[in-house]
Amino acid sequence: MGKKVMNCPNGHGKMMIKKMSKSTNFRGVDIAFQAEYHVCPVCGTQAGTVGQTAAIQRAISNAYRKAVNLLTGKEIREGRKGLNLSQEALARRMNVGIASIKRWEGGLIQSRSMDQALRMALQGRIGGDNYTGNRTFSIPRIKLVLRQFESVLGKKILKKRDKMLFAAKYLWYADMVAFRETGKSMTGSTYASLPYGPQLNNYRDLIDEIKNADESRAEPLTPEEIRIITRIALTFPQEQMAYDAAHREIIWKQKATGSIIPYSDSAGLTAV
Repeated sequence: MGKKVMNCPNGHGKMMIKKMSKSTNFRGVDIAFQAEYHVCPVCGTQAGTVGQTAAIQRAISNAYRKAVNLLTGKEIREGRKGLNLSQEALARRMNVGIASIKRWEGGLIQSRSMDQALRMALQGRIGGDNYTGNRTFSIPRIKLVLRQFESVLGKKILKKRDKMLFAAKYLWYADMVAFRETGKSMTGSTYASLPYGPQLNNYRDLIDEIKNADESRAEPLTPEEIRIITRIALTFPQEQMAYDAAHREIIWKQKATGSIIPYSDSAGLTAV
């Protein structure tokens, strides 16, 4: 089928198809891209068909992804084919729906956490670690994160005889938001859905170790992790607020008691 003929709306007759370089600001990032337009050779008016408009949107999406170091649709498609994977096979490897693969290859911009999972899958690894958030579990880092919360909140949340009923909610939000936004949790903790909300898996065995841990041995927090902790602390200045918010999260509500809350669910958080 030939390309659609368009006439100039100003009465100058048939418009020509030209590939043009354009620039725009998309999501706060200045990008440059190339796309086809119908252009009037007389007055310079530009127009596009439905197909050209869709192609322009894909070009903008891919230019943005390139600029912020996310895999482009072409890179995902070529990486998948290089492994002889169908879209369905890649979806199974990542534990996502095939519709997600189709959308990402077609131009939808993936989150950073999903980009991390894509990169791992295209490197031949099965998904990421959906239960520790792509980080080795670290008890000293748990304490470091909680101490940072205490610094921002201006009060203790890790208490002597406390069962971490409230502290664990701050920790859960920190790990989940970090994974959602950076592709990596802060502490490598695994979380379970319990009657009193999201909680560290096997928390009874961990509480004393966390309290006695030397946080100076932990990997230092990055500036981005500190910003995430600060944002969560400012969202929940009172412990009860973090507790109540966690109980409203659908990603906790929809899990059976005792089941693991995977990090892939972090995209469903609503309070932060």
